[in-house]
Amino acid sequence: MDLRKKKSEKAITDAFLALRARKPLEKITVRELCQRAQVNRSTFYAHYQDVYDLSDRLENQAVQAVLASIRHPEAMLTDTVRFTRELFAAFAPQERRLNILFSGQRRDLLSAKIAAALMELTYQQYPERREDLEFRISLTFRIYGGYYAFAENRRYGEAQVIEAIGRLSREQDTR
Repeated sequence: MDLRKKKSEKAITDAFLALRARKPLEKITVRELCQRAQVNRSTFYAHYQDVYDLSDRLENQAVQAVLASIRHPEAMLTDTVRFTRELFAAFAPQERRLNILFSGQRRDLLSAKIAAALMELTYQQYPERREDLEFRISLTFRIYGGYYAFAENRRYGEAQVIEAIGRLSREQDTR
């Protein structure tokens, strides 16, 4: 990728995140984004279809950054306590960006995108389980359950909540 293209994308991304931190996605216009980024509308449209496309790409990049930080993805099924610790630790460096991108009406998209990415990661390791309905339900339950349990209870101490989620997942394995 050439330097001009990188600079344009960075300017657009930085401007978008600054605007998105202040207002809902639905209220951001390409015009104001381009003014803030100091790029032409044609430059914006050379990279993105619209602000929703830009948002979706940035959301996906943030989710991939979380997953890339998990050192032992195989532990999702073999050592759920370890995996839970690694997963929540992977969220920490991305937390500010995730909070901006997935605020307002897009809040529930974070859990959906994380769930889809974790399920795909699991199916890459265990392709024979892709059509196993009980396995799919168990994964969905763990991912969404862990996510919402953490979100609802983190005020009681993140480390304690993470350990409890990991233990409860492990207990689910033994049933």
